[in-house]
Amino acid sequence: MNAVQLIVFFGLAALVGLLTYLKCRGTGDRSTDSNKEYFLASGGLTWFFVAGSITLTNLSTDQLVGMNGNQMLLLAWWELAAVAGLIILATVFIPIYYRYECTTTTELLERRYNNKHIRATIASLFLAGNVLIYLPIMLYTGSLFMQSMFDTQLPIIVIAICFAVVGAAYAIFGGLRAVAVSDTYSGVGLLVMSVLVVLLALNAIDWDFSGIPSERLTLIGDSSSPIPWHTLLTGMIFIQIFYWSTNQTITQRAMAAPSVKEAQKGVFAAAAIRLLVVPAIIVIPGICAYKLYGDIGDAAYGRLVGDLMPSWLSGAFAAMMAAAVLTSFNSVLNSSAALYVCDLHEKYIDEKANVHRLNTVISITFVLTAIALVPVYNGADSIINLVQQLNGLLSMPILSAFLTGLLFRNVDARAIMISVLLGTGLYAFFTFSWTPLHYIHLMLITLVFCVVVGLTLNLVVFGKRAELSRGLRPQVDA
Repeated sequence: MNAVQLIVFFGLAALVGLLTYLKCRGTGDRSTDSNKEYFLASGGLTWFFVAGSITLTNLSTDQLVGMNGNQMLLLAWWELAAVAGLIILATVFIPIYYRYECTTTTELLERRYNNKHIRATIASLFLAGNVLIYLPIMLYTGSLFMQSMFDTQLPIIVIAICFAVVGAAYAIFGGLRAVAVSDTYSGVGLLVMSVLVVLLALNAIDWDFSGIPSERLTLIGDSSSPIPWHTLLTGMIFIQIFYWSTNQTITQRAMAAPSVKEAQKGVFAAAAIRLLVVPAIIVIPGICAYKLYGDIGDAAYGRLVGDLMPSWLSGAFAAMMAAAVLTSFNSVLNSSAALYVCDLHEKYIDEKANVHRLNTVISITFVLTAIALVPVYNGADSIINLVQQLNGLLSMPILSAFLTGLLFRNVDARAIMISVLLGTGLYAFFTFSWTPLHYIHLMLITLVFCVVVGLTLNLVVFGKRAELSRGLRPQVDA
């Protein structure tokens, strides 16, 4: 990294921090409720910041590096399917969360089942995924990108620690308000820069895709591909519903708007960005890199940017990518703290805990754990495929609890908690011992298994007959 890159990199990073500080400093009407202030920005996020935060929380190095690392067009299906997930969030789940005045998505489960233990169970699973999978992978992919882009010998763990410290500062001292604002400012820059990378990559191959194998240029995957075409008809939509509609990290932004309509505007704007911009930036550079360098996996994106961008511009792009890592990291960190504080600590340990102090302590604990796990993911063949596969351990069992709670009444929470744990075990068996089908198919099988087992236990063990819900009232005697 030369002097020009360093100056541009740190200058833009400082600018984002300054703009975020100025925006958050003058914000009035802060809630006297510490939980709502730290975790829902006192309900003060306008649609613009909802859209920006949702977009950049998801769009980070695990997307840009991981998806381009597959070096094939097929991965665009994850983003195209995400549009459907966002529409379902806006039209189905947002009105429900606002009706129940939820701070966390898992609070909805407590209200529907009249049971705090199911809320704590699902929150614990979310936390396991965030702390053991998402946070360390974000640190790893961000550090890998910086290392490959600038061809530095600095160890990945050192870069990861730098990301973790700065990201934690946003989440701890600024809460969701600072996270969402920095997300949005950084997101505008990242999207512009990412589109520029697409154009530079296309120009580098003279807009000529000849010589690239056809299987890397098709949207119809065969059974040996990362996304076989038939998986689009089974588990794909349920993966999207889980991620966009029940995942605390994403929905927390929409729940922080002043009204349902404002939240919906933000989510629809995020869906438009996802449809019009994101698919191109997460696959085209990787395909171009295949023609230029061959199959180099997750190093493709960083090498392409480092080779094609002039020094001053690569410094600017690195600043935006660093911001993407930071904002995704601090978003997951903030949502994890919300789950712990609201769903576990205040429910079982101290109802009137000092939220600021507790948020600080638990956030630091999560950060240290994530840093320690970074080496575990070093050397993965495809980080994005690994992430999606590991998601199944938690995603479908968790989604089953939401779907059963919304679709049925008179369901005992204990039946659902047992079915969720059994579903997690079933998917672990599929993943690590016996994999008869593609993991996306296995996700649907796991979801159906959890719902059927939950309703069966509800009837046979707890003596309750589930009834289709005719409204959104809480369960009866659950």
